[in-house]
Amino acid sequence: MEKKFFQKPTTYIGQVNINVNNLKNSLDFYQRVFGFQILEQSERRVALSADGVQPLLILEQPENVEPKRGRTTGLYHFAILLPRRADLANFLQHLVQTEGQTLRLGASDHYVSEALYFDDPDGNGIEVAADKPSTSWNWNKGTVDMATVALDANGLLAESDKVWDGLPKDTVMGHIHLHVADLEATENFYVNGLGFDIVTRYPGALFASTGGYHHHLGLNVWNGVGAPAPAENSVGLNWFTLVMADEEARQNKIESLRKVGAEVVAESDFFVVNDPAGNTIQLRVSE
Repeated sequence: MEKKFFQKPTTYIGQVNINVNNLKNSLDFYQRVFGFQILEQSERRVALSADGVQPLLILEQPENVEPKRGRTTGLYHFAILLPRRADLANFLQHLVQTEGQTLRLGASDHYVSEALYFDDPDGNGIEVAADKPSTSWNWNKGTVDMATVALDANGLLAESDKVWDGLPKDTVMGHIHLHVADLEATENFYVNGLGFDIVTRYPGALFASTGGYHHHLGLNVWNGVGAPAPAENSVGLNWFTLVMADEEARQNKIESLRKVGAEVVAESDFFVVNDPAGNTIQLRVSE
């Protein structure tokens, strides 16, 4: 993992907040599988961290929570990005040994990264990945080559160098991949409103980044064009944060968002905007 893609002046994903059916069960899962540290905890909310300082993932159990529904907008997956390939190897070894009989695991090589895929107990999608060196990414006229091919699991496991003992402190939220309702409106919002660059196009999907990264955002209509937003108390995405370089950068983005017709609302120390599919974003400034 190269830190330049997750620090200013890059705009990147900071935190992801999801709804779960049962906070106790979900907390057990995320601590058992990942070794997350608890930063804050209340009856219906827990903030989880890799470094004990910054929250990466926040779990909430809303009142009258509803199970995840299919064919809606919202979370496809969030991607936890590990610092080294060896960390991904250690994590895979840990999964095989501890969750092998219960976890339905997918694995892919994307040319720019290697990734493992599975769901939490409520069907929230998770990717755990390690980037390949950026010098190996193949760019052509602003587009980066990405694909989905079989992961060399044995080759990866051969890189394992220690027993998994929790997320490395340098772990970040690598990207978020969202179900949306309309790709054209989505592209207008994220490109013209938020300043992202489209770096790859798949059938029914866009991948976007800032600062020359392979992608900070995945955006797809695989749940159907015009898919409805889920209920507020449904399992799934509550919000995610985009971290801007400074206040000037944030104000410029807010002005651009309003020009494309988005409503931006001021909160205590951040601003909130919904994308055209109803996915909620908190606009924050790098500390």
